Amino acid sequence: MKPSFTPTTSLNESEHVLQSFSSDRMTYWREMAWISVVAMVLGMLVLWLMGNPHVWTGAVGGLAAIALRAFYLASDELKVRWDLTNQRLLGPNMRITSLGDITAVRPFLSAVQVVTSAGDKHLIKYQADRENVVRAIERAIAA
Repeated sequence: MKPSFTPTTSLNESEHVLQSFSSDRMTYWREMAWISVVAMVLGMLVLWLMGNPHVWTGAVGGLAAIALRAFYLASDELKVRWDLTNQRLLGPNMRITSLGDITAVRPFLSAVQVVTSAGDKHLIKYQADRENVVRAIERAIAA
């Protein structure tokens, strides 16, 4: 099965898309930069604790690892789209959540975490305005 980066679910009768949430390119790269900084510091810390005289190589390794990952995954991560309808939240790879099943919507770093009554957790990642996404989902649930 080929992965889908956008919702492929057919809309129900009388269902319509209220808003779509796509990954933001600048938010993606900003988050990768922060993850790189953390990886660099951790790499240097581990080498320092081990007594390695070349602590600086931890920074190079941390940066290289995250940069490689970021460039490799960027093309896929930036294609992801979620659709909010008047009945459901539709995500990639057949992720479907009825609005009535959503128990929590909260910001998490540059993402929005959606928790369902079954305990499923979904991340709508790399959102430039995550508070707006939270408000839109909460409005749809209330309607």
